[in-house]
Amino acid sequence: MSREKLKIAVLYDVLEDEVADAPPPEPEKPAKTRGKAPRRAKKREKHDREEIFEALAKLGHEPFYQVVDGRDQSLIALARAEADLFFNLTESYAGDDTMDMNLAAYLDLLGKPYTGAGPHALYLAQDKALAKKIFAFHGIRTPFFATSYKGKLDHSHDIAFPLIVKPTSEDGSIGIDSGSVVGSVKELMERIHYIHEEFDAPALIEEYIEGREIYAAVLGNESPEVLPMIELDLSRLPEGAPKIAGKEVKWDKETEHYRVTKSAPAEGLDDDTVKRLSDTALAVYQALKLRDYGRIDMRLTPKGEVYVIEANPNPWLASGAEFAMAAKKAGRSYTQLIGEIVDLAKARYTVG
Repeated sequence: MSREKLKIAVLYDVLEDEVADAPPPEPEKPAKTRGKAPRRAKKREKHDREEIFEALAKLGHEPFYQVVDGRDQSLIALARAEADLFFNLTESYAGDDTMDMNLAAYLDLLGKPYTGAGPHALYLAQDKALAKKIFAFHGIRTPFFATSYKGKLDHSHDIAFPLIVKPTSEDGSIGIDSGSVVGSVKELMERIHYIHEEFDAPALIEEYIEGREIYAAVLGNESPEVLPMIELDLSRLPEGAPKIAGKEVKWDKETEHYRVTKSAPAEGLDDDTVKRLSDTALAVYQALKLRDYGRIDMRLTPKGEVYVIEANPNPWLASGAEFAMAAKKAGRSYTQLIGEIVDLAKARYTVG
C-alpha cells in the first residue's frame, strides 16, 4: 500500500536542565588484556522516540525531532515548527505530569495535527477518581474507592481492607510501591500522609482486587480494535509482596521484583473471558474519549470478574512494551503499528 510522504515531528518532553537530542556518550576504550578478548561495550537501549523515528523513516516519511523543555522558547519553537503531523510523545511539561493535557490543548490552539488523545481524554484519564465515576455511570466495574485530601473526604464508597492507596493524578506507577497496599487503619493513615506530603495531591483509596493483571491495547477510532490481551505475570513476586505493578516491578531494574516479573501474551483465557475483557476495554476507551491508541489496565479475579484499574491514553510505544507486544501478537510489525497510528491521526484532520 502506497502512503503519502509526510513531514512528521516526533514531539517529546525533557526537563529544562536536560540536554535535548544529546548524542549517546562514546563508549570507553576497553583496557588491554592478556589472552582475553576485550569486553564489548554495552549497547545503549534506544528511547521510544528513536524507534518511532526509525519506523517513520522506513515508511517513507520525513521525521524530525521537536522538543519541549519547560522554557518559553521551546513553546515558541513548537508554534513555528512546520510539519504535516506531530507524533505526540509528551508526558509532562517542566516535569509536571499533569501538564500533558495542556500541551495537547496548545497544539489544538495552534491548529497543528497530532497523534493520540486530545486534552479532554488526557484530563479524564489522569484524574483517576473522576474516571472511576464515569465508569460507574456507564456500568463498568471498577474497585470501590474513596478520595481524601488533608483531612477532607471528597468521595467515599463503603470500602473494606485490604486497600491500595495511590495519588489520584499520576501515571507510570508513580507513588505506587510495596507499601501502597495497607491492611489496617494505622497503615492507611500513614500512607495517606505520605501521598499528601510527597505529591501534594489527593489520595485515591481503592479496594485491593486480587487477580491477574491484564492489559488491553485498543487501536482505532470509528471502529476501534482490541488487540490480543497481554498479562503482567506477578505470580513470582517474593512471598508477602503485594501482587501489584508498583515502581519496583516497572522501573527498578536492580530489584528482585523487576527480575521475576514479565509481560507476555495472556494464556488460558477462554473465548467468553476474552470477549468480556474486550468489551470492557472498548467501553472504557469510548467513555473517556480516547483516540488512535490506548491501553486499558484490568484485573481478572479468580471468579472471572473484570475490574478496570485505569486507562492509559498515549501509552508507551517502545518496541518491547505491552502495546507493541499486543500488536505483534495480532500480526503487525512494529513499523506497521507506527504507520497505522499515523494513518489514524492523519485521517482525523483530512477534510472529506
